[in-house]
Amino acid sequence: MRFSFDTEASPELATMAFTDFSERRLEIWRRTLDPGRYEVRERGETWAVAKEGSAGSPFWVVTRYDWADPRAIGWDVVESNFGGNGPGSIRIAAGSEGGSRVDVEYRESGVRPVLRPVIMLVHNPAMDRVVARLWASALDRLARSEAG
Repeated sequence: MRFSFDTEASPELATMAFTDFSERRLEIWRRTLDPGRYEVRERGETWAVAKEGSAGSPFWVVTRYDWADPRAIGWDVVESNFGGNGPGSIRIAAGSEGGSRVDVEYRESGVRPVLRPVIMLVHNPAMDRVVARLWASALDRLARSEAG
């Protein structure tokens, strides 16, 4: 899975949104993060382990996020209810006309054979565009609220 999008949020604000594991995360990502599944399991200064799932989806993951490298927010899915795991990253750069350009990449493996067709339906270019729009919308909303 690979997609990119532009947002009104500055690189600093976008990075904060992706690395905020307080209760504010539920507000920032309210259209994509299911509060009933959200659980921070561990947290350090530049890393966190959280259980997350999308609203309306039966699937959840436990992911270890790491943002010690200032150029990227990395993650590794360490557990899921569909057997999938894998690494991913989010790279955030200043946009050419303000805001940010966000590049996302994720590789998945280990999906249980019985669930592969369902996961293949979810991970396709059309769904990548949906996720990109949802994430851009969340970051744009955050940028507008921060601007007052």
